[in-house]
Amino acid sequence: MADVYFQKMTPEGHQQIINEIEALKADRPAKIKQLQEARALGDLSENAEYSAAKRDLRHLESRLRYLNKQLQYAQVIEPEDNGEVDIGTDVELRFEDDNETETYHIVGKQEANVDEQKISFDSPIGRAIMHQKAGTTVNVVAPASSYQVTIIKVSVNK
Repeated sequence: MADVYFQKMTPEGHQQIINEIEALKADRPAKIKQLQEARALGDLSENAEYSAAKRDLRHLESRLRYLNKQLQYAQVIEPEDNGEVDIGTDVELRFEDDNETETYHIVGKQEANVDEQKISFDSPIGRAIMHQKAGTTVNVVAPASSYQVTIIKVSVNK
């Protein structure tokens, strides 16, 4: 039997997908109505409104299929408060090259957003710190260089 590939994510990431699906489903009737109204205008070969409405509905349907697949293969990780870095934990890191500290929330791939201090468990820094405890210094191998970080604190916000 083939291995099933799960999309690891936080409970918050899972809920975001559900919320987006609900919003798209709520928007769907309006998109269908726009398409019907544009179709009623006549000649479809030169009808820009029809082409735009058809494209918008296709995009909405495609996004719904994608998000439903994300949910189908979702593996929601509930973080444990065991002191180890894992999906759903917050981790304070000190970058050894400049002694700067940053706090990140470890999330699934599709939730990553550096501007919001959310990094993927599968990013170079995420892979280096996963399942490590506070006080540990690890080497991060990134595409452009390598650097060291020390895990200062690991916490779970519930």
